Amino acid sequence: YMNLSGNAVSYWLKKENVPVENMLVIVDDIALPLGSIRMRPKGADGGHNGLAHISNILSTTEYPRIRVGTGNGFRRGSQIDFVLGKWTMEEKKFLQERIPIVIEMIKSFAFAGLELTMTSFNKAGKVPSKTEKPEPGKDLPK
Repeated sequence: YMNLSGNAVSYWLKKENVPVENMLVIVDDIALPLGSIRMRPKGADGGHNGLAHISNILSTTEYPRIRVGTGNGFRRGSQIDFVLGKWTMEEKKFLQERIPIVIEMIKSFAFAGLELTMTSFNKAGKVPSKTEKPEPGKDLPK
């Protein structure tokens, strides 16, 4: 269960002797618009049960994470159905266009570090306005 993800995170950090600052957590986030991507060095769980469990198990909120927006197009009380529901074809297509940004962020984090990755990619991770539709991969930093 995603809500117990702190157990797996803790296990692999210990097994592979990885410092928390070298770990990168990637989560969905209903607080961000669909397809919006943000990297943060630390922070509160924002109501995300997976992040809350990781923070609880690790006893810290100071670990890097990438948040991928799912939007919040659900009526009150139906958050679980929304988060676990199916994407529309349009949403799938849009998110598939955003995946290369996340992949490049992961690579950059591994090779260039957190600060340079945030500087390079957080702007590219913003969802374009309705009037501008960039080509897939066009906004990726070189």
